[in-house]
Amino acid sequence: MADDGLAESYAQAFAGRLMPGQSPALLLVDMVEAYLQPDSPLYCETAPAAVESGARLLDAARKGGRPIVFTNVEYEPGGADGGLFYRKAPVLEVFQRGSPLGAFPAALTPREGEWVVTKQYPSAFFATGLAERLHEAGVDTLLIGGFSTSGCVRASALDALQHGFVPLVVTDTCADRHPAPHEANLFDLQAKYAELVDSEFGASLLA
Repeated sequence: MADDGLAESYAQAFAGRLMPGQSPALLLVDMVEAYLQPDSPLYCETAPAAVESGARLLDAARKGGRPIVFTNVEYEPGGADGGLFYRKAPVLEVFQRGSPLGAFPAALTPREGEWVVTKQYPSAFFATGLAERLHEAGVDTLLIGGFSTSGCVRASALDALQHGFVPLVVTDTCADRHPAPHEANLFDLQAKYAELVDSEFGASLLA
C-alpha cells in the first residue's frame, strides 16, 4: 500500500494468521473457457497462466489422493434460475446451458470420482451442499484458485472461512479482467479472510 501509515494500521488490526490443517482439498472455481477465449466478454489475459498453475495443483492433488472440487456455472435458457445475480450481470448469459464457454479446458478436465459443483451464484457454497460434503470427507483446509479473483474466488474463500475451512488462496492460480481488482481483492483476502500462498506451496501441501 502506498500510505505507510495505513499499511501499518492494517498490519496491527489484521495480524492473525491461519495455519493449514491436516486434511486439505483442492477447489478450482469456474476455471472454464469463458475466461480463456479472447472473443469472450469475460476473457482474462492472465487466465492461461493460471490454468497452467492449476494443472500443477491438480496433478499434486491427484497424486496425493486429495478431494478435488471443480465448479462451473450453468443457467437455464433466459437465465430463469439466475435470479437477481443474472439480472445484475447480463454477461452471465455466456453460461446458458450448452454454451461452449462453460466447458472446462483440456488441462483441467474432471476425472471420474472428482466432484463437479454446478452453481448459479458467486460462491461455490451457496445452495450447493458443498460444505456438508467436505465436512463428511473430513476436509479442514481448502486450496482455492480460479476466476475471477474479485468475484467467485473471493466469494468462495469467504464462505469457506464461514463454514469452518481454512482458505488458502493460491495467487498464481487466480485471474481477473484487470490487475487493480485482482490485487486489491488479494490484499483484502489476506487481511481479513484467508491466507495467500503460491502454487509451489499449494502443491507441496496437497501431495
